Amino acid sequence: METMEDYKDELEASFRRISEGDVISGTVIDVGEEEVTLDLKYYAQGVIKMAELSNDPDFSAAEQIHPGDVIEATVIKTDDGQGNILLSRKEADEQMAWEELKEMLEAKTTVKVRIKESVKSGVVANLKGIRAFIPASQLSLDYVEDTNAWIGKEIDVRVITVDKEKGKLVLSGKAVARENQEQERSHRISMIAPGTVMEGTVESLMPYGAFVSLGNGLSGLVHISQICARRIGKPSEVLKEGQKVKVKVLNTNDNKISLSMKALEEEMIDTGGVQDLGAYTSREPMGTSLGSLLAGLKFD
Repeated sequence: METMEDYKDELEASFRRISEGDVISGTVIDVGEEEVTLDLKYYAQGVIKMAELSNDPDFSAAEQIHPGDVIEATVIKTDDGQGNILLSRKEADEQMAWEELKEMLEAKTTVKVRIKESVKSGVVANLKGIRAFIPASQLSLDYVEDTNAWIGKEIDVRVITVDKEKGKLVLSGKAVARENQEQERSHRISMIAPGTVMEGTVESLMPYGAFVSLGNGLSGLVHISQICARRIGKPSEVLKEGQKVKVKVLNTNDNKISLSMKALEEEMIDTGGVQDLGAYTSREPMGTSLGSLLAGLKFD
């Protein structure tokens, strides 16, 4: 014996009202050459024309949509003239995409995109079906002169500008690269133990001390009070840029490397040594290098 439950879908469809602008779900029942047909659990079927499926130029309905798939789409017309409800998946995707892009901006989400073309002052990619611009200055940490060479490449990017009203979406690969570089640098610094003796090159002199390059992109500061045992008025009295020196790591607090030449000088004096650390040259015995300290280590 039939019950009201047997007519549940028909009853729900009879009370349901669909209006233009609504975002509704439907199940794909046919994928044709010109349109996709959906079952909306309504007295009329939904139809999405091929031009209204996606903004992605690489999208293929035949490959990416199949009977049984559930699709959300925006109602364009409640009657296309043949009794069907005309829909746009592209419009629905775009509405949801802008919301997702805002969330990605706030969360600083990293995502991979493929560069589609080169344009004036940058390149273009596609993210969430939205055309996105990446300025040449935001492609890499290094200066980019030829943006054509980036076409087809996949890079990690972060959303830096979202403006739905103006249809403006800007991405940055540089922001991700800089963060990765900082993470790698922090990891390398964490591998250096206080008390380690290293060799380096004076890269710059400041009134308050000398910056010493330790290789592998790392450098540390020898404060003026740590340059030598005797009191000096300025670092240039005993050091010059390009000079090879031996230094001792005092600490790596706050992700900064504090060095001392004075500590080594005092140790040598205590042991009767006479080597002048401030005049160390490449012909003298080498200390431990950063390369040898990090040899065999793998960085993520």
